[in-house]
Amino acid sequence: MRRRPQRRSNNMIVKANLNNLRISARKVRLVADMIRGKSTDKAAAILSFTTKKASKPILKLLNSALANAKNNLKLDPTNLFVEKIEVNDGPKYKRMRPRARGQGFEIQKKTAHIIMVLNDKKHES
Repeated sequence: MRRRPQRRSNNMIVKANLNNLRISARKVRLVADMIRGKSTDKAAAILSFTTKKASKPILKLLNSALANAKNNLKLDPTNLFVEKIEVNDGPKYKRMRPRARGQGFEIQKKTAHIIMVLNDKKHES
C-alpha cells in the first residue's frame, strides 16, 4: 500500500527512515544532535567531515530523504532543512561471552531506529 505525502498546513514534509542500524542509539544521538535544525547542505558537510561511525549511515539517510524530496514531491533540495531527526532504541541482539568456570556473561548488541524529517526553509516555524 502506498503512502501519501504528508501535508501540514499547506507545506510538504519529507520523511526517511532507517531501521535496525547496528550502532547503539546513544552514539547515534551524538551525531544527530550536530545536524538538527541545519540546512541540508550544511548537514551534509558536517557529516562528511565527522569521524564518528554513525555519520556515514546518517549521511546516506539524508541523501535518501533528499532523493525522496526531488523525485516524489518535486521539491528543490537546496531549500530544505533538517526539521526533526529522531533516534530510538531498536531491538537488542543478545549473545553469550564464555567466562571462567563454565559461566557465560550476556552481551547486548544494541541497534537504533532513525527518523529524519526535512521541511522547506520558507515554512520554518
